[in-house]
Amino acid sequence: MNFSTLDFIIFGAYCAVILGVGLFVSRDKEGHEKSAEDYFLAGKSLPWWAIGASLIAANISAEQFIGMSGSGFALGLAIASYEWMAAITLLIVGKYFLPIFIEKGLYTIPEFVEKRFSTNLKTILAVFWVALYVFVNLSSVLYLGSLALETIMGIPMMYGVIGLALFAAAYSLYGGLSAVAWTDVIQVVFLVLGGLITTYLALDVVSDGQGMMAGFKHLVDAAPDRFHMILEETNEQYSNLPGIWVLVGGLWVANIYYWGFNQYIIQRTLAAKSLGEAQKGIALAAFLKLIIPFIVVVPGIAAYVIVNDPAMMARLGEIAQSNLPSVGQADKAYPWLLQLLPSGLKGIAFAALTAAVVSSLASMLNSTSTIFTMDIYKQYINKNASDKQMVNTGRFAAAGALIIACIMAPLLGGIDQAFQFIQEYTGIVSPGILAVFLLGLFWKKTTNAAAIWGAVISVPIAIAFKFVPGMPFMNQMGLTAVATMVVIVIISQLTGGGKDDPKGIDLTKGLFKTNPVFNISAFVICILTAVLYAMFW
Repeated sequence: MNFSTLDFIIFGAYCAVILGVGLFVSRDKEGHEKSAEDYFLAGKSLPWWAIGASLIAANISAEQFIGMSGSGFALGLAIASYEWMAAITLLIVGKYFLPIFIEKGLYTIPEFVEKRFSTNLKTILAVFWVALYVFVNLSSVLYLGSLALETIMGIPMMYGVIGLALFAAAYSLYGGLSAVAWTDVIQVVFLVLGGLITTYLALDVVSDGQGMMAGFKHLVDAAPDRFHMILEETNEQYSNLPGIWVLVGGLWVANIYYWGFNQYIIQRTLAAKSLGEAQKGIALAAFLKLIIPFIVVVPGIAAYVIVNDPAMMARLGEIAQSNLPSVGQADKAYPWLLQLLPSGLKGIAFAALTAAVVSSLASMLNSTSTIFTMDIYKQYINKNASDKQMVNTGRFAAAGALIIACIMAPLLGGIDQAFQFIQEYTGIVSPGILAVFLLGLFWKKTTNAAAIWGAVISVPIAIAFKFVPGMPFMNQMGLTAVATMVVIVIISQLTGGGKDDPKGIDLTKGLFKTNPVFNISAFVICILTAVLYAMFW
């Protein structure tokens, strides 16, 4: 792809702003070294708009821009269920989970496990999460981000991995969550603006210069099979998104686990000024989730229509002939579209893609270091660690995680539809963890022994369901979660004698009361989600 001087200036300005803000926020105030709360929870000072922006920046990464656009190319708008149902999930998390987490003053999700169950279970889950973040999340984001750099600019994979890693590390390792959250506000502006520009230009190409709405109408007419949210059993992608079961089955497992019990997502809400601020931030994030498919999925569908229309390809000329996406190489769709952007806009779109990758990397690094420091280092290595020792340990842990992820990332080559791949393999462990948390939160009879057995047994249950012929992985996740809950209930009755567990959570009457702003926002979001599903059923 040919980048103009203007593109490089825009991209350079983006890098300078992010690093400048990140390092400015990271500085130690005069006479005040960073405490553990400053580094890991931004001093519990984040306002609602920073929380909402940071939630989206942490969530939207190369998985979405590259992976979800690829899924849009291969199967269409149905993949948007991950985003639109996430809007409803965020509301559930804000109303029913956050009040408990914030009341308990948590730093980490494993810390909740210790307070509700035991140190042993907390350690098991802490080690699991650190491994998951390093070997799956960080590695896959680095791989997909560097794949985009390789496709767009011809940068060799390993150079791209190292470059992205160093960019994220430059401010996040030193500054902690404050630097991550405040730079995320800027990252989201680039992310949304760049995504909208790419969508507009793609639709303008489809309509032969007649504008965005004409382009969208042409997409629906040219590829009507790509605009069904609920797939029929005859659709070859049914195994990935099994029709109505998406709405009533395993996608709830994936979404509630991800948004409710995922450290690198929930951490910014734990850093809020207050519960009310956290809930308003959640509502803002839910609104943004409704527009994300128009930024990341629609471009993938547009790429599918353009590639399969000889007249459009001829109109685009030679520039459109390189790095062509196909159903077998769907993840090339978004990088291929960027080739078509005019000078100047390429720089903005490339900055948006980089923002998506770097913001997620920074969030994952901060959360990996938080769990390692608070739940492993402080628990087993240095119980009396000072704030300075914990902050330094967090920095070293993040650096170590990044080095391992850089080694792992190139080994992920050859994965098509990476978004689907990540969801499927995370889905082996997420149902069991979700079952443990839901029953731990809302059923006082859940015992520690039952929770440990449930977490352990859920993995072979999930693997067993994978051998059932023709069963979609979402259905496997839903059934695994239900089966694990049954196991936990039975063992709790046997080990607890039917009595409330001493560590059971008292759910007081006013605990889940929310303010009018959150309530009105939730109502509007539910209506908008229903309208979107009705339009594209």
